Amino acid sequence: MKQSTTIAYLCSEYPAISHTFIFREIASLRSAGLKVHPATIRQSSNIGVMTPGEQQEAKDTFVVLSHTFPSIFKAHAHCMLKNPAGYLRMAIAGLKPVFKGPRSPIKAAAYFAEAGILLEWLHHLGINHVHEHFGNPTAFVALLMKTYGGISYSISVHGPDIFYQVDSSMLQEKVEHASFVRCISHYCRSQIMRISAQSHWSKQHIVRCGVDPETYVPRPDPGNEVPQLLCVGRLVPAKGQHILLEACAMLRNEGLHFHLTLVGDGPDRESLETFSKMHRLDDTVTFTGVLGQDRVRNCYDNADIFILASFAEGVPVVLMEAMAKEIPVVSTRITGIPELIEHGSNGLLATPGDVEDLALQIRALIGDASMRNRFGKEGRKTVEKQYNQHTNNKKMVDLFTKIAQLS
Repeated sequence: MKQSTTIAYLCSEYPAISHTFIFREIASLRSAGLKVHPATIRQSSNIGVMTPGEQQEAKDTFVVLSHTFPSIFKAHAHCMLKNPAGYLRMAIAGLKPVFKGPRSPIKAAAYFAEAGILLEWLHHLGINHVHEHFGNPTAFVALLMKTYGGISYSISVHGPDIFYQVDSSMLQEKVEHASFVRCISHYCRSQIMRISAQSHWSKQHIVRCGVDPETYVPRPDPGNEVPQLLCVGRLVPAKGQHILLEACAMLRNEGLHFHLTLVGDGPDRESLETFSKMHRLDDTVTFTGVLGQDRVRNCYDNADIFILASFAEGVPVVLMEAMAKEIPVVSTRITGIPELIEHGSNGLLATPGDVEDLALQIRALIGDASMRNRFGKEGRKTVEKQYNQHTNNKKMVDLFTKIAQLS
């Protein structure tokens, strides 16, 4: 790969405490020789709990919404003078969200304004390819820049939320105009194939997310007298934490002793804490709030079992992190998770939304130390083989290099 291969990474919020894998992905791409300039639509939140590396990355990231009206006008004047025909094409394309997709004049104006700001930045750096994560509204901003001319874009799609909003998100159009689409799982690619013409399937590549096995090393046996359960994730309905607490209440009523730590924050926290108090789980459940990567790793080191009772996910990186540290995992049979967890081999899977089934799987692991040990070791093997961040990112480097060679 040529050292001069340079791209931009575009996110709605970067770095983000709930998407630390993007920070690590960019670091891995840089270590492979790629030059990556990150851009974010809005300023990062929760910077105070981030690692020093993430805090520095936040300072070095181009923030679109930090611009004043005069600077926005200047950026658009630059774009119009540099390529009048392209600017007109972009302006016409920018009207699409008024009539389709979000059907919002305000959003259409915002996307158009953001495209002009980013174009000036890209022209200044001499960058002609942008990679966008998630396929969300920032992907439409990338599409507008391509319409202007001289810029290509690619997207990473995780799902599943965007698969429920194919029309309102204009996902089909974003996929059609992308240079390539990175799908994080077979399930994800199947959903992209579902909405796109067969002629576009060849540019849809499965590149799994991953973790660094040298960073997430097997944790020593924590030697807990009381089994420690761990769940890491935003406290939102999709993560199924209410089902997890119901299962814990059921197991507690059976006389099982354990402790659950919920790492994260979100709109469900109040109702989860209320449920915990109502079912006398106060001494059994701890809510930590938002934690940075370093403190989350400390939580992994003390955990006997990792649980994610989600209703909707892509393939959660936190599961990979736990498995890399040889922590046995319990999750649900949804979307791409069964591609990571093989039930009864390297972890256990429960029916989503089924409290009794989730309790059954947790009960099995609490009561069988040899099973926990076996699943832990097999889980790490799975991560090393299929979810090694650096190995998988070589595929991304190859894709970006091909784009650079064509430009």
